[in-house]
Amino acid sequence: MEIRSTTDEDLDVFVDTVHAAFGLFPEPPVEGGGLWWSALETDRCLLALTADGRPVGTAAAHSFELTLPGETLVPVSGVTAVGVLPSHRRQGVLSAMMGHQLTELRARGEFLSVLLASEASIYGRFGYGPATYTARLTVPRHRAALAVPRARGLAGAPADGSDNGSVEVLRSAECAEILEEVYDRYRRAQPGALSRPHRWWALRAGQPPISPAPRYVALHRNADGVPDGYASYSVDSGTLTVDETIVTDGAVFTALARFVLGHDLVSQVVFKQVPPEHPLRWQFADFRAGEVSGDMDWLWVRLLDVPRALTARGWFTDGELVLDIDDPFLGEHGRYLLTVRDGKADCVSTDREPDLSLDVRDLGSVYLGGTAPSTLVRAGHIQAHRPGAATLADSLFRADRPPHCLHWF
Repeated sequence: MEIRSTTDEDLDVFVDTVHAAFGLFPEPPVEGGGLWWSALETDRCLLALTADGRPVGTAAAHSFELTLPGETLVPVSGVTAVGVLPSHRRQGVLSAMMGHQLTELRARGEFLSVLLASEASIYGRFGYGPATYTARLTVPRHRAALAVPRARGLAGAPADGSDNGSVEVLRSAECAEILEEVYDRYRRAQPGALSRPHRWWALRAGQPPISPAPRYVALHRNADGVPDGYASYSVDSGTLTVDETIVTDGAVFTALARFVLGHDLVSQVVFKQVPPEHPLRWQFADFRAGEVSGDMDWLWVRLLDVPRALTARGWFTDGELVLDIDDPFLGEHGRYLLTVRDGKADCVSTDREPDLSLDVRDLGSVYLGGTAPSTLVRAGHIQAHRPGAATLADSLFRADRPPHCLHWF
């Protein structure tokens, strides 16, 4: 079997192969773009070929920036379009492609890789761990009244919980530049968020509001008229569905939530992509008004260089831990002393006795602060070697805010 990078001439073969792997057919090109594969970087796509040259597997990577705790932006590879033809599964094709890809990523000098898992049982064995989570919130309109905040007037907000901005309704096709700018400001401050390169917007490659699918946009402007948030939504059969809500602060989210919850001729509002611990449920006068469903993993993280990754993110508690890390897929093992002082970390190899022993996939899960190390200790995946080690790890790895990723790739 041969695994090689593709060229522009291979794009049709790549697209046909990955669709066949999932039992799908490619969508025909339409005016206005919108094909998800148009954003692929052909020099970062891989084809697995049999000895006689037949394509049987695919994998690709996008060039993104990932926001780490502490608002640090780092380059990251977004792995996508991974598939093997049903006729060639369980023959080592996937493992060979993933190993080839990880080697290439390291050769590029990258220390992090991320993906969205089509099946949760696949990617752990390649060192990826679920690191951000998302859910949907369904709210019947007759129960959607928001309570008056009890901590009134905080941060200059009006006592009734309203804001001094305005909401304008636009069509997504007529405000793409504004959406791109607002999203970019949002993702730079949100741990776990990925960049959306300009070509994604230009090619309309992705999901709404990037894609050509018709959507209305509730665009929020502050008191000075500057756009600072939006909600992309559609209405069908009495249900208003919010694809994504992008805001730069909580007051703007509340204003947009108030707007969509007040929409006429709607029986319920569905908020997709709601991050864990979001305050919206607490803002309803009826705490049970919002029904949470579809709670699932979203962004999976894989560390390729442990010291570089741990020293790249921001930290919010001082302390030190010795981490014994196993990477069975790459056949590697390391023990590191992590020392955090004044928001910065130092990470060096050590022969000291470990505080925690863990798989690299578990390190990926805790890396952004969305999974507490103690949870994985209780699950039997991380081993704590001394009392208090898990508690200290929880304090060290926590983020300034829960990590969340909206971008689909």
